[in-house]
Amino acid sequence: MDDRTATHPTPRLDPRQVRSRALILDAATEHFLRHGYLAGNIDVLAAEAGVAKRTVYNLFESKDELFRAAVGRAIATAESFVAEHVEVLETPGATFAADFDDFAVAHARAVLTPRVLATRRMLIGESARFPELAVEYVERVPGRVIAAIASMLGRLADEGHLQVPDPQLAAEHFAYLVLGATLDRALFDPAVLDPARIDAKALAGARAFRSVYAPR
Repeated sequence: MDDRTATHPTPRLDPRQVRSRALILDAATEHFLRHGYLAGNIDVLAAEAGVAKRTVYNLFESKDELFRAAVGRAIATAESFVAEHVEVLETPGATFAADFDDFAVAHARAVLTPRVLATRRMLIGESARFPELAVEYVERVPGRVIAAIASMLGRLADEGHLQVPDPQLAAEHFAYLVLGATLDRALFDPAVLDPARIDAKALAGARAFRSVYAPR
C-alpha cells in the first residue's frame, strides 16, 4: 500500500486528558474574562482548574494558545445562544406591535448581561494583540444577530407592518435604539444594568423605531 494514501486511525484521546482539558478551559475562560491576557497568570489559573501547571503546558503549548482556545470557547457559547435567539425571530407572533416590543426587551436583556459585557471588554482590551479574535466575535455573534434582525424586518415589511427600504441599515438602527447607549455605558459602568431601566429604554427604542419605519 502506498504510504501517501494510507489512512491511519485517529488516536483515542486519554479520558484523563479530555477531563483536564475541559477543566483548564473552564477555568481559563473565567480567568481571562476577569483579568485579560497580560494580567492572566498560568499558576493561578492552574490552581483554579485544580491541575498542575505542567498539565496546562502538556495540553496547551503556550499562554497564547490557551487564550485563543478560551476565547474560542466563549465565542462558541455566545454563538449557540445567538442560534436560539435567531429562532425567536424566525417565528414572530400575530400581534405585531406587542410582539415587536417584547422582542426588543428580550434582545436588550440578552445582550446586557455581565457575561456578554465581560466578553466584549476582554476582546476590546486585547484587540490590538489578537485582532482576528475580535473580528471573529463580531462576525459570529453581533453580526449574526444583526443579519437575523434584518431578515425579520424584511419579512415584516413584506407583511405590511413596516416600511423598510434597507433592512440591514434598519437592523442597525433598531439595535442602537434598543440598547446601544446603554451598552456603551455598561461597558464602563455596570451600575446601569438595572432591569427596569433596561426594559424601559428598550421599549422606548422599539416604539421610536416603529414610528420612524411605519408604513407611509
